[in-house]
Amino acid sequence: MVGSGSVGAVVLIDVDAVTVTRPERDLLRDVSLTVSAGDRIGIVGINGTGKSTLLRIIAGRDQPDSGSVRRPRETTVAVLDQEVQLPDGVVRDAVGEGWEGQAILDKLGMGNKLDAHTSALSGGEARRVALAATLVAEADLLILDEPTNHLDISAIHWLEERLAQHKGAMLIVSHDRHLLDRVLTRVLELDRGKAFLHTGGYDGFLEGRAEREAQADKDERSRKTLARKELAWLRRGAPARTSKNKAHIARATEVVEATRESGARKGDLDLHIDMPRLGDKVIDLHGVSHRHDERWLFRNVKLLLGPKDRLGIVGLNGSGKSTLLDVIARRIQPLEGTVEYGPTVRLGYHDQVGVELDLNKRVREAVAGEKGEADWRDKRLMESFWFDEDTQWAPIRLLSGGERRRLQLVLVLAQQPNVLLMDEPTNDLDLDTLRALEDFVEDWPGALIVVSHDRAFLERTVDDVLILDGQGKAARHPGGYAAWESEQHVRSSKRRADSASAGVGGTGTSSAKAKAARTKGSSGRSVSTIRHDIKAVDKTMVKLTKREAKLNEELVEAASDHARLRELGDELGLVQAELAEAEDRWLELNEELDRR
Repeated sequence: MVGSGSVGAVVLIDVDAVTVTRPERDLLRDVSLTVSAGDRIGIVGINGTGKSTLLRIIAGRDQPDSGSVRRPRETTVAVLDQEVQLPDGVVRDAVGEGWEGQAILDKLGMGNKLDAHTSALSGGEARRVALAATLVAEADLLILDEPTNHLDISAIHWLEERLAQHKGAMLIVSHDRHLLDRVLTRVLELDRGKAFLHTGGYDGFLEGRAEREAQADKDERSRKTLARKELAWLRRGAPARTSKNKAHIARATEVVEATRESGARKGDLDLHIDMPRLGDKVIDLHGVSHRHDERWLFRNVKLLLGPKDRLGIVGLNGSGKSTLLDVIARRIQPLEGTVEYGPTVRLGYHDQVGVELDLNKRVREAVAGEKGEADWRDKRLMESFWFDEDTQWAPIRLLSGGERRRLQLVLVLAQQPNVLLMDEPTNDLDLDTLRALEDFVEDWPGALIVVSHDRAFLERTVDDVLILDGQGKAARHPGGYAAWESEQHVRSSKRRADSASAGVGGTGTSSAKAKAARTKGSSGRSVSTIRHDIKAVDKTMVKLTKREAKLNEELVEAASDHARLRELGDELGLVQAELAEAEDRWLELNEELDRR
């Protein structure tokens, strides 16, 4: 597969027929790609397909078994590897001199560690320093392997904006779907050694893969139809020819009976494994507090977890998210308050480190555990996570980092918990596993508490979020992450509007009267009715926001058509007015819900 770069642009990297072999298969097979100035290319594929290997080859860190990578001498490259190695010294020196490096470190939550020695940093902190050093480098090409790992949501928002404004070329491996869709112009998909190039961001990749799979199904039907005709013709042959054509008949029969090359993973995830029934009482936190050194991470946390609750914990790095999970998991005792558990609770904890793996064991031995031999339930669970027969017998040391992370999740689920705690479960998982895990959580019959920086994952999996503000406060917000994020946007917009109104002498009296009238008219309504109205307003805001963005694009395109500009400007003004009204209504409904 040869992917051409931007037409007429300067070629930075030319990958030609690169092949990397492994004992059991070709990891990469004749992969070709041209990267030109201005290209923004994502590399996606399931764990173990060679994404990081290809990045290291392009960066010149590794050599392919065959093929070549041509790079003009003047091309400069800055690389963020999955495994980082920082120079000996303090953090501020690791990013170079100048204000920009320190500013980036601050945005990534490392502003208070400028004088810390690099050897004293945690793995996540070292990775953030390495990311800052990569971003500050004046390179023609940025190569970033999972840049959002170990970043909190605020830092990911900033990184997304930074990369969107970056003028140079980029090669990115990432599972953050928001970032992929916002930043990329092309996606290189790796699938069973082959490479496929798609135009557009994450949505373009999904459309391209769906079209390829549909074409493969069509080709398979055509192949079998031709094979059946060939088999029928052979069988109708004269008796004298029959003995000569036994081999031909056998081969044609094999074609008819065979299936096309199976997908990279077989079957859908089916994780509805049997588990102990969960009673009405699950976990209650009463005034729980904990601190690190002299700083309180959270104070007086009150939390009632129901049998089917889906709760996300969100906050800046260092705000105590993992510590709170450790308290809930009984790993540490809170300094204040108590935690009560229902009598039927069976906890499963998938933390950032994961279950310790014996690299010399085979996958099925690890899953079987003390039983010694994998039973039908173990095999079903392994197959559900696409550990096929061959992989089940493979030593764990041969698994990729993402495959090991997937195995650790299987080991937690094999315990049959009815309360699942997950700390950054999306780290090192590929996009297919993420979507499958989201489907699993959606139908999970137990309770879930998850700490995650993956916005798309939170949007799909949790109903409420517990926000840790880093100053000791914790507050539960209904509606999940997307609703909380919308609330922050609305409140920010409202503050800006109020500030602007105050600046021109506005009093906001009419708005206040309208709000008072609506509030008075809404008294006595049920909580479910209020929540229904919030969802309806949410949908209206999403629709209006999309229309606003579309009108802005059309305004740019119609720059020379004055009549069209007036028409679009008038419509944009109406849409913005409706959006402002919807935002006001959304705020009022949430305030009404808080009063309930």
